Amino acid sequence: MARTRNSKSSFISLNPSFFTHLLSLPPFYSLHYSPRKNSRTTQTNLSSSPFLSLCFISLLVSLTFFGILLSAFTTLFQNYVSCPDTSSSSSSLFIASVLAVQDEPITLSTGAMAPLPAHGIVGNFSEEEKEFWKQPDNKGYMPCLDFSLKYRKASAKISKEKRKFLVVVVSGGLNQQRNQIVDAVVIARILEAALVVPVLQVNHIWGDDSEFSDIFDVEHFKKTLKADVRIVASLPSTHFVSKQTINRELPFHVSPLWLRARFLKQLNEEGLLILKGLDSKLSKNLPPDLQKLKCKVAFHALRFAAPIRELGYQIARRMWIEGPYVAIHLRLEKDVWIRTGCLTGLGMQYDRIIRRERASHPEYLTGKLNMTHAQRRLAGMCPLNASEMARFLKGLGAPSHAHIYVAGGEPFGGTQAMQPLQKEFPNLVTKHTLALNGELTPYLEKSSTLAAIDYIVSLSSDVFINSHGGNMGRALEGHRAYVGHRKYIKPNKRMMLPCFEDSSIPEREFKRIMKKLHSKSHGQPEPRTNKIDRDVIAYPVPECMCKQ
Repeated sequence: MARTRNSKSSFISLNPSFFTHLLSLPPFYSLHYSPRKNSRTTQTNLSSSPFLSLCFISLLVSLTFFGILLSAFTTLFQNYVSCPDTSSSSSSLFIASVLAVQDEPITLSTGAMAPLPAHGIVGNFSEEEKEFWKQPDNKGYMPCLDFSLKYRKASAKISKEKRKFLVVVVSGGLNQQRNQIVDAVVIARILEAALVVPVLQVNHIWGDDSEFSDIFDVEHFKKTLKADVRIVASLPSTHFVSKQTINRELPFHVSPLWLRARFLKQLNEEGLLILKGLDSKLSKNLPPDLQKLKCKVAFHALRFAAPIRELGYQIARRMWIEGPYVAIHLRLEKDVWIRTGCLTGLGMQYDRIIRRERASHPEYLTGKLNMTHAQRRLAGMCPLNASEMARFLKGLGAPSHAHIYVAGGEPFGGTQAMQPLQKEFPNLVTKHTLALNGELTPYLEKSSTLAAIDYIVSLSSDVFINSHGGNMGRALEGHRAYVGHRKYIKPNKRMMLPCFEDSSIPEREFKRIMKKLHSKSHGQPEPRTNKIDRDVIAYPVPECMCKQ
């Protein structure tokens, strides 16, 4: 049975200093702090006329109450720019309950995981190099998570929920888990349930048994979202049952209406809902307030745990101090080659290994099974190998002395796989080469922690290039946009690979083609609504960013 709500919870407590400040203002000062020499006269006059005393007291109480209302409305509408609610049912109790749960205005300075500053283009750079390092025009877009009055009104109840609980089990690599955690918070909000800190399923592919608190700052997560969803560390003992159904089969692109129709009755009756397999199940086209909540979770609440942040930024500073740098997510791991159905470019010996593993696990191959290796590559379905990435960088005008950070796991083929890129760009490093002796040792079997370090270093880079889609690429695309539209380049593989095959194209013409193909894909503001079913986490304009 739900606990009876304390009637005092609907009110806010005001500091006595509020009344002191109010009485210090004219005309209240003369009533409360009369000059000492007139105290006797004042006392006599008041005592001789009870009716007058009552009038003064009534006036004081009325004006004080009016001052509280005025202060509440002023705070409410100054902190948030949103469409007003024209409902006439508002009351002082409602205002108090809204103010009790509203949090500080969300800005980049309030808990967001921000990058190191971008380098200015100063020094002895050629015009081509200046163009390569130049940051895109952000067109004045800044984060603006201004939730509507209706959303904040509902928060008064939802943020205090103590009867209904949502438990979510998330799986996959780090950035896949992050996506599911973001969706879990939004689903909890939709269902008006408290959220238990998400459970991270043991990753059998990488052997990582990290828990939520090993990767993310739990207290920061709870504090940042306290006005949106109540988050608890564990399920209350009153809700433990011997057998509980785990809901695994959610369809893709479910809407808030579908979720309420499917789960609200169960939640209200049992007080508990367990969900698993949330990856890409929640609709990308949500109401504006829920889109803003996704941004708040992804860019503010999901901050990495302190040890990871400290090590990540230490490694990023070692890279940053050398000058502007490029971060590349190459995607050359063995499992990527198996899943994409592509050839490695390392020779028949390595390709035979991939074919053999792919044949033993045909379920790993993703999409379009009837395409040949060559067709997949020309369709842009394969990651760029090291040789192709080297030529692509040169085509964009990257100087050969550019410092390059390679994110990702161990490439299939080891150092041989990286040789073509290392030859063209000698200042090539990874987290392993930048870390001091022993710094990474505690995390060598923790793939999520290593991925988090890559994320921090890549976020702080002057230029980020994503070789082959994926969750990390999409997450960084949106995060770099949110913190100021840092340069982000997505290779247009379908259009550029035929040029790679044509050896008759002169180098100067090849560069011109590469620059033209990517002139509009440097990370400039791009509205999510330009194409259907885009995720606001990758495209935060216009729901989470607006022109200031």
